[in-house]
Amino acid sequence: MRGLVLDFGGVLAGPGTDGRALAGVVAALRGRGVRTAILSNDPGGPGADRLRELGGGRFVDEVVLSGDVGVAKPDPRSYLLVAQRLGLEPAQCVFVDDLVVNVRAAAATGMVGVHHECPDAVVAELTVLFELSADEAPVTSAPETSAAGDTVTDRGEGDTRR
Repeated sequence: MRGLVLDFGGVLAGPGTDGRALAGVVAALRGRGVRTAILSNDPGGPGADRLRELGGGRFVDEVVLSGDVGVAKPDPRSYLLVAQRLGLEPAQCVFVDDLVVNVRAAAATGMVGVHHECPDAVVAELTVLFELSADEAPVTSAPETSAAGDTVTDRGEGDTRR
């Protein structure tokens, strides 16, 4: 596997997430040269600038927002687009989302799909898929933290969980 694609709301931020642990996985993988991305059904616009700022190597390599590109999960074109932006084939990517419909759609394009139900299970699955050693694999922390380590609350109308 050469790419990791993560949903934002429901995986990196929001109830039942552990952004710190997944940030540790992202950092370990990026240190090995694995390409990383966020693929979110966020509506884009000026309110999404904080999400966009996670790209360009600051947290992940690419941030793809449905409002910016005009296609949303579970449309197969969204997974193909993010793989293309990473310079990879879909079969080289692992996709993590909290919605089964999105995981199935990613798998239908050739990606390995991981359903996020529990942060510990996702970290364990990614550790196996990317063959992280025990010292590379992060320990999960308290839930409700964003990838930046901030406490996360429901953002209401702009909430990106999809």
